[in-house]
Amino acid sequence: MKITAILLSLCFTITAFSQDYKFGKVSKEELEEKYNPKDSSASATYLYKYRKTYFEYNQELGFQLITEVHERVKIYNKDGFNYATEQVGLYKGATEEEELNALKAYTYNLVDGKIEETKLKKEGVFKTERSKYWNETKFTMPNIKAGSVIEYKYKVFSPFFSHVNDFNFQYSIPVKTLRAKLEVPEYFVFKVNTKGFLTVTPKIEKKRDKITFRSKTRTGDSGFGATRTSFHSSDLEFEKTLTTYNLSNVPALEQEPYVNNINNYRSSVEYELSYTKFPQSPMKYYSTTWEDVVKTIYESSSFGDELKKTGYYEDDLNAIIGTISDPMTRLGLIFDFVKSRITWNGYNSKYTKDGVRKAYKNQTGNVAEINLMLTSMLKYAGLNAYPVLVSTRKNGIPLFPTREGYNYVISYVKLADGYVLLDATNKYSIPDVLPYRVLNWQGRVIAEKGGSTLVDLYPKQKSKTTVSVMVNLSEDGSLEGSCRSVKTNHMALSYREGYNTVNKEEFLEKLENKYDGLEISEFNVKNENDLSKPVTETFKFSIEDQADVIGDKLYFSPMFFLKTSENPFKLENREFPVDFGYPSTSKYRFIIKLPEGYKVESLPEKAALAMPDKLGVFKYYLVDNGSTLQLVVDTEINDAVITPLYYKALKAYFNQVIEKENEQIVLTKV
Repeated sequence: MKITAILLSLCFTITAFSQDYKFGKVSKEELEEKYNPKDSSASATYLYKYRKTYFEYNQELGFQLITEVHERVKIYNKDGFNYATEQVGLYKGATEEEELNALKAYTYNLVDGKIEETKLKKEGVFKTERSKYWNETKFTMPNIKAGSVIEYKYKVFSPFFSHVNDFNFQYSIPVKTLRAKLEVPEYFVFKVNTKGFLTVTPKIEKKRDKITFRSKTRTGDSGFGATRTSFHSSDLEFEKTLTTYNLSNVPALEQEPYVNNINNYRSSVEYELSYTKFPQSPMKYYSTTWEDVVKTIYESSSFGDELKKTGYYEDDLNAIIGTISDPMTRLGLIFDFVKSRITWNGYNSKYTKDGVRKAYKNQTGNVAEINLMLTSMLKYAGLNAYPVLVSTRKNGIPLFPTREGYNYVISYVKLADGYVLLDATNKYSIPDVLPYRVLNWQGRVIAEKGGSTLVDLYPKQKSKTTVSVMVNLSEDGSLEGSCRSVKTNHMALSYREGYNTVNKEEFLEKLENKYDGLEISEFNVKNENDLSKPVTETFKFSIEDQADVIGDKLYFSPMFFLKTSENPFKLENREFPVDFGYPSTSKYRFIIKLPEGYKVESLPEKAALAMPDKLGVFKYYLVDNGSTLQLVVDTEINDAVITPLYYKALKAYFNQVIEKENEQIVLTKV
């Protein structure tokens, strides 16, 4: 189902619902349903998605935040089996943590016309520590089949009343009925932030409630006389705000090509605690600014304190840069030293876990340990280096001030004529060529005194691929030839990651499978570890069926198996940006030797295409030299991110490029 049609029709409604979704009351009609009537491509559907979050007062613990969840899911086929697994993240602080209780779950199947239910047992529930700050409860429903309906409910008890999890209204599968409620006592005031392209209007009402306080007192002789215990209770009345969301037939938020993180565009509401005002108490403010966020992170013992430590590396670093005065040479030496000395353990974090000293000694560490160490060394060497808070592509874009918005840190060095960004977690990264996971809008540079500025993470310099192909075309339509490709910057980084981390036979097999029927020989790669040079790949190849033989004529595209066959942009409209990650240019040079006894009957004409504002440029130039043809194809994407305003132009541009690349040369036998 296309999102455009969904957005135009806005077929979900804010309304009341007549269907009863009482837990355990699964119907035969739900089990018999073969597909979602509004989205036949869906592998599963949330039949019912319910969430209620409210505050409950405990006389010993104070206010607790409680979230009740009840979900019913229809699974249509094997592709939907992954929705039978639920993972619930539970935040933990220094002394308190969230807990999941009252879990109840069943799988329902229709067997010989009767509803069969299978209960989730305790051994199917797993509790693990996901990180320093998060636990996880995970369960997988039993007896899953195509056609199953699963249902589960649970409660999450949280002492962290300042943080209410986002209310999400769109998922990767459709939702037939969604109900969400938030109840907030008057003592808590929240700021509401919304995102996404679906307009959802809640119902808001006020109600009275009360807290009952109970106490007991003892009276009587303190000696041997009788004592009397009396119990007392008193009520504190207050007003609470009830916010209710009732939706039906919510369409799936489908993954599209070139989206940095689909969650950035998911329809949702965030409730951020602004302040509290309890009886006989002063107001306490919680709402944060980016200045508050930066200060809190910098003053953490796992961030700012780690950045100040130098003693553990001073002798080693002095030996490396002691005789070097040029700042850029010092930068390069320090960057290479950290990359070669410390191996990334795969964990993202803006905070150190074991500390920079231990990471240096053990030669392994998380993102913060590596890049805070790098920043510290650069500062020690006299460079204007600062840490940069980053949210990875997977983590999303931090739209509102929150410490959880950033999950990564890199290094920034201010130079006389600009700046350079560094990330030492990737062995193949070079200055200003960050790992792809980091290319996510903007980072926040932290200064010593707590100030911060934004810096663009997308590179300005283009990544380049140059491909030279020489082929001999046979009259049966087969090819033999050689190929040489040269890659720079992010394209080189990506190639090195793919080539250096796998078995070479496996790499070759994958390359041959990419171009079905390709046979490769004399394969060679140069500069796979020399980051100062472009990475170069050469090989010889043979492949069949690259031209159609009809009578005494041959029909073929001069780009052969390297032509683009399908436009990745299929939607009529698109509401979110197209994110390529980095600007790029690709240059193809073909020299085609024609089969003996054939001449050119017709050639595609040369072409030059451009998107508005030169966001994309395509040039196609083909020359007939008699026994050979020479083709030059240049393609440029000049911006890393293209806004939805240009989507139709981008789609049309790709259609024209594909059409041109697939135009055929006609040869005729002399």
